[in-house]
Amino acid sequence: QVALLDIDICGPSIPKMMGLEGEQVHQSGSGWSPVYVEENLGVMSVGFLLSSPDDAVIWRGPKKNGLIKQFLRDVDWGEIDYLIVDTPPGTSDEHLSIVQYLSAAHIDGAVIITTPQEVSLQDVRKEINFCHKVKVPIIGVVENMSGFICPKCKNESQIFPPTTGGAEKMCQNLNISLLGKVPLDPQIGKSCDKGQSFLSEVPESPATSSYRSIIQRIQEYCDLQHFQEEKTI
Repeated sequence: QVALLDIDICGPSIPKMMGLEGEQVHQSGSGWSPVYVEENLGVMSVGFLLSSPDDAVIWRGPKKNGLIKQFLRDVDWGEIDYLIVDTPPGTSDEHLSIVQYLSAAHIDGAVIITTPQEVSLQDVRKEINFCHKVKVPIIGVVENMSGFICPKCKNESQIFPPTTGGAEKMCQNLNISLLGKVPLDPQIGKSCDKGQSFLSEVPESPATSSYRSIIQRIQEYCDLQHFQEEKTI
C-alpha cells in the first residue's frame, strides 16, 4: 500500500502524470480521502483543490506550511507501507515543513534527483548538505536524463555531458550511494503527458530497466532500515 503526497504547492504536476486531472478530493468523517490510481496507490495534491490546472498558487511560506500540515493530519490514508513525498527542487519552506512534521515518524530517507551537468550538481550538493543539517538520511542519488540511447542503432549520446564526472563522481566524493542512471527516452514525457505508466507502456526500454533497478534498491534500503529498528526495539 503506497501513499504519494505531492507538496510541490506552486507546481503540482502529479495529478497530470498520474492521469488524475479533474479529480477532486472528497471529505468524510475520517478526513480527506486520497484519490486512487490503483487500489494500492493513493495520491494527494494541491492540484485536486484547484478549479483549473492553469490556476497559479501564489502563497507565502506560512500558508504552504499550513496546507502541508493539513495533508499529513487530515488525509485518511488507511494502513500504508510507504509514504512517498514529492517535493519541489531546492531547500525551501516545503522541505523544512515536511522534515519538521515527520520528525517523530523517523523518515527512512531522501532520494535526490539530478542530471549529469555541473549546473545541476551544484544545486544537488546544497540539497545533500540540507539533508545532513536536518539529519535526514540519504537513501541515494538518481541521475536523470543520463545519456540518450538511439532506439535504432543502440549507440549512446551524451545530451547533457557530465563535464565534472556527473552523479557518479559526486557520489564517490561524498560517499553517497548512486541508485542508478535513467537514460533519456521521449516515451517518458509522452507517458507523463497522457497520465500513463511508462513501465507498463514501454517495458523493453532501457529506462524501464533502470527504474525497476532503482525501485528495488530503495525497497531493499527501507526493508533493512525497518529490520534494524525492530532489532533495536
